[in-house]
Amino acid sequence: MLKLFYITNKPKVAEIAQAAGVDRIFLDMEYIGKAERQPGMDTVQNHHTVADVRAIRKVLNKSELLVRVNPIHSGSQKEIDETIAAGADVIMLPMWKSAEDVRKFIAYVNGRAKTLLLLETQEAADCLDEVLTLDGIDEIHIGLNDLHLAQHKKIMFELLVDGTVDALTERIKAAGLPFGIGGVGAVGAGLKIPAELVLSEHHRLGSSMAILARAFCDTEKITDPGQVREIFDNGIRRNREYEAFLAGQPDAYFTQQHEALRALLKEITGN
Repeated sequence: MLKLFYITNKPKVAEIAQAAGVDRIFLDMEYIGKAERQPGMDTVQNHHTVADVRAIRKVLNKSELLVRVNPIHSGSQKEIDETIAAGADVIMLPMWKSAEDVRKFIAYVNGRAKTLLLLETQEAADCLDEVLTLDGIDEIHIGLNDLHLAQHKKIMFELLVDGTVDALTERIKAAGLPFGIGGVGAVGAGLKIPAELVLSEHHRLGSSMAILARAFCDTEKITDPGQVREIFDNGIRRNREYEAFLAGQPDAYFTQQHEALRALLKEITGN
């Protein structure tokens, strides 16, 4: 089963997500360069803080606490030290562009938390082989949103059918590291890109992690705790049931699903 992440700095939502089976509660402290990279886009910019890390840490007893810090900058050591002291189990590094960025990150964490690299730049893809030789990396997550912007694609899921993600994951698997890919919504939710096709790609590629997308449960719009709990309980159950179904399918099924995703993206983008 995929290790599922959900982004929130709301303790009550974190408790609900944890109880429903979310494996990691995700706090997002990244802000450096984000607005400039994604101007005018319908993306969430969270601006979570170390105080949020402390608050969420208090309510977790099963789920891990994942924190995305800023890209490597002059204050990285202090930021990472404070984040780990506040209770982070996993530290995610975004927007790295060189093996030197990753070396610094590993040194700053210094074995005090798990290290998760967010691969979301073309430069990161280009230097991946060198990065994979470094000791101290625990996991890699492929960030489809910024990577598709870097490659001038119309829709981030195009990277699943144009060979980009296949090439990256083959290299990561060869290095023996667990990896995840982008985000996923809820099975049966009638999304433009159905969660069923996205989950099938995770299984086909050997992914072990996914972020639950805003489309899964947008707690900025849905604020009633009972409704949030119902969405999480039912959504996680349906996704897990579909994952169990996928585990029993032959290779031909995933080829068929991959081609269905390709056809859908072609219809949407006109490419």
